Amino acid sequence: MKNFKTSMSQFVLATLALGILMSNKPAVKMPVEESAIKVPAGFSTKIVASGLGATRHLTVANNGDIYAKLSKFKDGKGIVHLRDTNKDGVADETNYFGDFVGTGIQIQNGFLYASSNTGVNRFKMNDKWEVDKAHYENIVSGLIDKGRDNAKPFVFDRQSNMYVTIGSWNDACRVPGTGQGMVPCTVLDSAGGIWKFKADQLGQKFQDGKRYITGLKNAVGITWNTKTNTLFATSHGRGFFHDFYPQYYTSKQSAEIPAECLYEIHEGDDAGWPIIYYDQFQNKKILAPEYGGDGKKTAGEKAINPKVAFPAHLGPNDVLFYTGNQFPAKYKNGAFVAFHGQNSELKKGYFVAFVPFVNNKPSGKWEVFADNFSGIDLAKPTGPVQHRPCGLAQGPDGSLYVADDLGGTIFKISYKK
Repeated sequence: MKNFKTSMSQFVLATLALGILMSNKPAVKMPVEESAIKVPAGFSTKIVASGLGATRHLTVANNGDIYAKLSKFKDGKGIVHLRDTNKDGVADETNYFGDFVGTGIQIQNGFLYASSNTGVNRFKMNDKWEVDKAHYENIVSGLIDKGRDNAKPFVFDRQSNMYVTIGSWNDACRVPGTGQGMVPCTVLDSAGGIWKFKADQLGQKFQDGKRYITGLKNAVGITWNTKTNTLFATSHGRGFFHDFYPQYYTSKQSAEIPAECLYEIHEGDDAGWPIIYYDQFQNKKILAPEYGGDGKKTAGEKAINPKVAFPAHLGPNDVLFYTGNQFPAKYKNGAFVAFHGQNSELKKGYFVAFVPFVNNKPSGKWEVFADNFSGIDLAKPTGPVQHRPCGLAQGPDGSLYVADDLGGTIFKISYKK
């Protein structure tokens, strides 16, 4: 009996000690739950899959299958295919394929197109929306990749033309190590814009393309608006004004400008980078300090104006015009934008916005549509960001899909009256 009491006492003491140790451990940060995503009344969010890897852009086939492009290899592959066989909204089959990483992916005329950081390839699809995952053809190769802003998102028009973004690796087109702007900015010869290629012609090189628009530093969000029959793109703004120009800009101003912009684009347009930037507070195109500006001088009279100017540094990584019938009428033909970053002054970021359109033009103020992907209070962060919206796609039933390239999660947003 004595040995039993001694053993019980030791067990109780050990249990208490373990409880004390565990209570002193920091709480484990769990991934954002689908119910934590804030959406308007009537909408709901479901996690289709998670832990997929760095899912960038995505596309949904007519049978509901999802294909997402990865910017980093997962099990040696760069594309993930998801299938929901029992139709409960959650993927129960996950397959990886493709030996290249990148950002862009889209279904077009019986093929699955997917981009690397230097070009675009395509896989044949059958009438069941299944992909021949073992073989692909090269459409375009040889696009410049210097590591920074090297994503090659793309989109198609109705005439089988393909438009490919080539972002600039030089944020403000400065002479390296200085605050002086290159004159001319030779980056624009092969980057800082969108190029046009043939969607169905194999083996194209950079020189086979035609520059469709210049002066876009890095347009990761790119789409074709079927109502206006024009190209739309979201461009990342440049940064760091105050480092070489403290006489004109404070660090706070560097955090607040320039605007991230949504542009409607026509062939031959110039958005003005790096000579100008758009100041959303002054609502003006301002001459960059590298080219003689002081934060007030205007310039770029021939450069196009943005359709919408968003706060600085939010990182708009995809744009989608909603054409479905599931959502309320206010969303029809409006634009959703996925923001991949945050604005340090607003303490806001990592959300999906909505821009209402009426008669094919932006109407009224843009609004936050889906929020809290970060999983933390950005004003008083208590841990790491959990999710960063990167890609958008519309499903055959009119649902909106959002891909996250940090947590590797795909969310489905639906509406029910």
